[in-house]
Amino acid sequence: MLGSLLSGPGFLGTSPEMLALFAGFGLVVGVLFGFFGMGGSFLVTPALLMLDYPAPVAVGSGMAFVFGTAVIATLKHHDLGQVDYKLGVIMITGTTIGIEAGRASVYYLESMGLAGGVISVAYVVLLGGVGAMVTRDALKGDGGGGVDHEAADKDLDEYEIPEIAKKIQRTVRIPPMVTLRGDVSVSVWVITAVAFSTGVLSGFLGVGGGFIRMPAMIYAIGVPVPVAVGTDLFEIVFSGGLGSYLYGQGGGVNLGIVAPLLFGSALGARVGSAATAVVDSDEIKVYFGGMLLVGSIAVGIGEVGSYLGNPTLELIGLVLVIGAAVAVAFAVLYTTVTSLRVTRQQQTSAAD
Repeated sequence: MLGSLLSGPGFLGTSPEMLALFAGFGLVVGVLFGFFGMGGSFLVTPALLMLDYPAPVAVGSGMAFVFGTAVIATLKHHDLGQVDYKLGVIMITGTTIGIEAGRASVYYLESMGLAGGVISVAYVVLLGGVGAMVTRDALKGDGGGGVDHEAADKDLDEYEIPEIAKKIQRTVRIPPMVTLRGDVSVSVWVITAVAFSTGVLSGFLGVGGGFIRMPAMIYAIGVPVPVAVGTDLFEIVFSGGLGSYLYGQGGGVNLGIVAPLLFGSALGARVGSAATAVVDSDEIKVYFGGMLLVGSIAVGIGEVGSYLGNPTLELIGLVLVIGAAVAVAFAVLYTTVTSLRVTRQQQTSAAD
């Protein structure tokens, strides 16, 4: 049992070794989040599962972590005017119902002893699928796989609505209709369907759901990219907060996990955000996609180890999950330092 390797008295029942591990992992996740706009927060829950935490605790603590990071990011987007509060409020309704459905599913599966396995399998599929998409877009040079948190200096009406969103807007005209920022007119029912689907994902897997919801807002609702990013984070504040509260009522939020994760993430996000000023993220996105693919394989290995009762396989899975995230974060930091060094040398040469 991996949990027993690092167990012992400490802060809020968490051993000093575990506190250091969570703070370090939070630092890595923060760097990725600050740089790519989509970080390794969805690696937190499977990592906790491989550390033998019960599924409700892994999911609930993951949601609490997502809530904390979303609050910080939403304030930034509010200052940039990239939050559509009307859209956010509408989505909160569908998301609330979805989260409760996802949470009920977790506790039902837990009562049957199946929660950990089912959630792990879902993560294998999810991380593998998203990782393949990010890697493909990065290799094609399409600029996919991340979100620019400084997004977009151009006006919202300059963003072209994807054809699939235009088709949905023409086809689904069920009232009531609502006009969103960027002069987008869409049925409330389309917004609610997107919100419910991603709410189920959040409640079941303990993620913010942003890496699914944000593209859905762009391609299903037709929201401009900057508004989709800002509004998604605003919505995650409520979905993450609600999910944390609901799981907390059942003892599913462990502050001994969440506090060090947030501490490390707050520092890492500052570093990652600063790196965006000197590094082209397209250079590293292929590594980010690779990290997700490795994460998918790692969760699979860990689950096989858990099923066979083999702690060695469980440990290998955990090391791969954390190691992949650390490798990509190190690539970001190394490229940042290298870019700064080259810029400094160029400035010195120009001065001479």
